[in-house]
Amino acid sequence: MTIPVSVVVMTRNEAANLPHCLPRLSRFAEIFVVDSDSEDGTQALAAALGIPVVPFRWDGRYPKKKQWCLDRLPFAYDWVLFVDADERPTPALVEEIARLMARGPRHAAYFIAGRPVVAGRPLRFGAWNRKLALLDRRRARFPEVRDLDVAAMGEVEGHYQPVVDGPVGALRHPMDHADEKPPSAWFDRHNRYSDWEAALRSDGRMAALIGRERGWRRMAKLCLHRTPCRPLVAFLHAYVARLGMLDGRAGFDHAVARAFYYWQVGVKMRAAAGRPAVEQAGPASRR
Repeated sequence: MTIPVSVVVMTRNEAANLPHCLPRLSRFAEIFVVDSDSEDGTQALAAALGIPVVPFRWDGRYPKKKQWCLDRLPFAYDWVLFVDADERPTPALVEEIARLMARGPRHAAYFIAGRPVVAGRPLRFGAWNRKLALLDRRRARFPEVRDLDVAAMGEVEGHYQPVVDGPVGALRHPMDHADEKPPSAWFDRHNRYSDWEAALRSDGRMAALIGRERGWRRMAKLCLHRTPCRPLVAFLHAYVARLGMLDGRAGFDHAVARAFYYWQVGVKMRAAAGRPAVEQAGPASRR
């Protein structure tokens, strides 16, 4: 049965991942690959599979890429599923979405868990991410965040959820997060993400952003935002509290990677706090 959902896959040089991602989406009625000037054959790979490729070039302002997709793509359906190129919906998730659409969604958006795949092994435990990836485009919008000064984040919205007009649910089955690029790509990407998070944590913007979250997610994020020793807390949460130790070396590596990310954020925040005020203000203020 064809699933009446429009899928958006946002790409930039994702030739390594698309052959693993797109076949998992074959049951969905509509798929768009929204590409940002890829130079590695990404567009040709999508076209060879019969998937429309929509070019995107960011103008340096809002809307960023996800909201631009919601505003500009010629969707045939009201429900949209955002899938990163390094994500692969599991067959159980695809079937769950099919049943949801057949009976009619009761919520305006749904969280989907991301199951990490480390060294080819899907983790059973540890700290998985969750994001509002399936949403009714008529009732959801990505907010404009005051982060255009953080050049590292670029064209895609940062690590925050869309604002949803209505109740929010959660699906039971995950998407596998399995990047086929070399580990250096992970480090490069999270180096940029930590630039963004450090900048927003340093001046209160992150606290305001967390304030838009709902329920237990808001409380959990506020606690992590305020706690000292975030790298250690992140490691213990993933490796001990969430039983990442039962995934062996892969679970350890994933927990260390989470701790390393928060260590980066802390180092960058301390570096920013130690800069002279005139340096932080930037060239324009010294004219």
